[in-house]
Amino acid sequence: MNASPLTESRLREEICRVGASLFARGYVHATAGNISVRLPDGFLITPTDACLGFLDPAALAKVDVNLQQVSGDKASKTIALHAAIYSATQEQGEAAHCVIHTHSTHCVALSLQSAIEGAELLPAITPYFVMKVGHVPLIPYHRPGDPASAALVAQAIKRYAQAGTPIRAAMLARLGPNVWHADAKSAMATLEELEETAKLWHLASPKPAGLTPDALHELRQSFGAPW
Repeated sequence: MNASPLTESRLREEICRVGASLFARGYVHATAGNISVRLPDGFLITPTDACLGFLDPAALAKVDVNLQQVSGDKASKTIALHAAIYSATQEQGEAAHCVIHTHSTHCVALSLQSAIEGAELLPAITPYFVMKVGHVPLIPYHRPGDPASAALVAQAIKRYAQAGTPIRAAMLARLGPNVWHADAKSAMATLEELEETAKLWHLASPKPAGLTPDALHELRQSFGAPW
């Protein structure tokens, strides 16, 4: 039997719990990053310039399906990007219910070193990166909140889904990763795995080769890894 959907009150508490956990462990800092969840009648999202470590459930911004503010403090400017992710994943049959954006240090540092055109942030260097995160397309830099970023992420979601490798993350160059999943705890776990894999890449010298085609095939066969 499927668990009952969380109430809006519980979802507000979950956003604050996840935000505090990410802040305490250094995955976010200052007022960088944001978290949203999908509601039947719109979205909840952390307010603009809010510190994820000290969120107030009652102050979270609620917007309707047209992204018009309903209640709470002013919504983060990234709500359009989050909405594009929710829409694109639903269209591709993998509907997300939580999106997390951070400025995670190792991911951002890696984006500063990578070519952009057609690039991905990381190769398949560990099995858990393949299983828990998957491909992470690198999105060219646009200013924070630029609608162009939302369009490019939505296009990437569609492109990878049609290739049979649906994605759970996209990396905004010079800004940070966006990850999404069925709920907040799963999105947080995806973000953690992504940042820790980027950290491994920075620490490794020389840089490791990716897993072999046979190893990737085994992960697909054994665990349904979308690679």
